[in-house]
Amino acid sequence: MIVNFAERAHNHNWELDPVTRSLLDTDFYKLLMLQFIWKHYPKTQVSFSLYSRSYGNPIDTFASEELIAQLDHARNLRFRRSELVWLAGNTFYGRRGIFEPAFLEWLERDFRLSDYELSVKNGRFHLSFDGVWTDTTMWELYSLSIINELRTRANLKNLSEFNLDILYARAKTKLWSKIERLRGVPNLSVADFGTRRRHSFLWQEYVVEAMASNLGSGFTGTSNALLAHKHDLEAIGTNAHEIPMVLAALAPDDDALKASQYHVLEMWQSTYEGALRIMLPDTFGTTQFLEGAPDWAADWTGQRIDSKDPYIAGDEYIEWLTARSRDPHDKLIIASDALDIDDILGLHAYFGGTLASGTTVKEFRSAADFYARTKWTPGRRIRFSAGWGTLLTNDFRGCNPSGDPGFDPISLIGKVSRVEGRPAVKLSDNYAKALGPPPEIERYRRVFGTAGLANIPVIA
Repeated sequence: MIVNFAERAHNHNWELDPVTRSLLDTDFYKLLMLQFIWKHYPKTQVSFSLYSRSYGNPIDTFASEELIAQLDHARNLRFRRSELVWLAGNTFYGRRGIFEPAFLEWLERDFRLSDYELSVKNGRFHLSFDGVWTDTTMWELYSLSIINELRTRANLKNLSEFNLDILYARAKTKLWSKIERLRGVPNLSVADFGTRRRHSFLWQEYVVEAMASNLGSGFTGTSNALLAHKHDLEAIGTNAHEIPMVLAALAPDDDALKASQYHVLEMWQSTYEGALRIMLPDTFGTTQFLEGAPDWAADWTGQRIDSKDPYIAGDEYIEWLTARSRDPHDKLIIASDALDIDDILGLHAYFGGTLASGTTVKEFRSAADFYARTKWTPGRRIRFSAGWGTLLTNDFRGCNPSGDPGFDPISLIGKVSRVEGRPAVKLSDNYAKALGPPPEIERYRRVFGTAGLANIPVIA
């Protein structure tokens, strides 16, 4: 697909160019989680709220009327018959029929996005979604992609057609330099995870097509279900922090709270099999999670690493598997937090090879650094895959010819805030990413402990 981004942005004069083109324009894991929620918690009431973890980067550069128009457009969308046929008949993670016929019938007949609440306080938007969990959960991705793209469009309006051309030329050059460094890397496994904070839908599509065309089997697919459907790519994704946050909030006491993180695993494996069994242990801290995890959890396919240093988290998982007499060689780790090209190459080299005896690695951040400072021989320690997000689909840093950083990505997130009237909490492995009322955060830290938690800068 060839898009003249500069001309398109310059001639942007139609009444409504929808950001959300389809209800499939979401991460695949949201659909898997929606089926889980529909199956197990169809009447649970929750609230979602948007949070900005960025400071000094205002997101409110566009009119509230624009946001309302885009939210209303998304709310009026319905799943298309062709999309449901794809979900019903396609093979995902090597399995056909992972979406139940009754669930797909419900999607077609009954699924509706909840209403939303939008207010302006101190010059900032405050957006939340309240209702039944099945009706609110999908707003997370739609709202994030809408706000990010409206922010992009507002900044594009400030540039001349010539400067727009320079902006996109620089962004394409930056993208190509990253792709070129990945070409030919043996046993590479990289997927697009960039929907929620993308520059725009068309730019994400351009990036995905560029990756697919140039990396071959090294590009394993995209988390965006619409792009996977449209371009016949693998749809990538399993689960997120949302489910353990909700189950924790529903726990009646501290003992049940601590146990809730494993109850999630039990319920997930009763719903999905094989490669869809990927643990996400950092909701309340990875170290405590692994220390108390049931032995059968070591039989799961692998683990996604989100908020912890991926070198440390990967080694921790390998040691945990080995202590439980599981061979880590064919297990999978997926790193997905603020990755860029040096991180991907360094992690691929580290986990894809065998270090000389006595050598330890905690601090490497690039393949060149790794190879220069260690004795490395081919041989995989564990399967490694990179979920490349914001810095794949929204890396316009330094591309604006005016020097204005308005195109730099911001860390905007959507999370569960309340469950049946109770506050929801996420601790993560990074103190900076904790979410929830301070008294509840402290309570959760007393229950789960703080082993392995650290302060890590939040990039995006």
